[in-house]
Amino acid sequence: MTEEFDKKNRPKLKVIHFDKDKHQIVETEQPDVTFDDVGGLEEVKQQIRMNFILPLQQPELFQAFGKQAGGSLLLYGPPGCGKTFLARAVAGEINANFLHLDLQAILSMYIGESEHNLHDLFERARSEKPCVLFIDELDALGGSRHQMRQHHERMLVNQLLLELDGLHSFNQEVFVIGATNTPWYIDAALRRPGRFNQLIFVMPPAKEERGLIMQMKAAGKPQEKIDYDKLSAYSEHFSGADLTQVIDDATVKALERSMKAGSIQPIQESDVLQSLKNRKPTTLEWFQTAKNYATFSDTNKDYDGVLAYMKRHKLR
Repeated sequence: MTEEFDKKNRPKLKVIHFDKDKHQIVETEQPDVTFDDVGGLEEVKQQIRMNFILPLQQPELFQAFGKQAGGSLLLYGPPGCGKTFLARAVAGEINANFLHLDLQAILSMYIGESEHNLHDLFERARSEKPCVLFIDELDALGGSRHQMRQHHERMLVNQLLLELDGLHSFNQEVFVIGATNTPWYIDAALRRPGRFNQLIFVMPPAKEERGLIMQMKAAGKPQEKIDYDKLSAYSEHFSGADLTQVIDDATVKALERSMKAGSIQPIQESDVLQSLKNRKPTTLEWFQTAKNYATFSDTNKDYDGVLAYMKRHKLR
């Protein structure tokens, strides 16, 4: 393997194995993205700074109040809104290693192996601290045990609980960040204090952020002068993934013209506008589902941010 380096001349990628027999590969990296690369989401970033970053940067102050560096955080919201990118930015912000838990890499057909693999991954995070351990689609790993038919699935959730708060976990300076589109499916035990008790709503990008995302996705492509800030008015509730697809659609239109003309024809503002009008934001379906849980099943008011967003943007 060739060793890569980031812009700070640090090793960017290391390859590790769960065990020498199975050769399951997990990549540990040191992201060079920080909060400066995350457009908007200032409230989200402030919450993460207070709970994750400042305890590491000012340990004496936080230890005086009995608060140590480390802990867990759950990011939730519609798909395609940058939860994974935000987790990577946390690691970059504190110069920490970044481990992305791949559920398929730890699952095994043999009894007890999946739990062993999960434990090994947490041990790797502890040996690489400060480390951000990112668990994407947490509901797939830590779903409600009451709804699980298979015993081994419940045992894997139990192992995750043990790793998060067991007496011998040694999780100081290990930052566990979970992400999910469906937090209401996560086992209630994972939501107790000391585990994933901090929920942060990652909402769709704001108007100025949407214009910037489209501009970034179109960068380097042949294009006329396009007012992306003006076009962003037609993209309310669009996720980052939705906007990426809009630019892809506009690019296809320009390619079709180029093939007919026999020369490069740039992307026009009308191409992007038409692409926006041809698509609906994929987040709307998510909001309708989230609204039901926030209205009828949210005894702890965990999803008030969803209702506030919907009221502010007049979503029914």
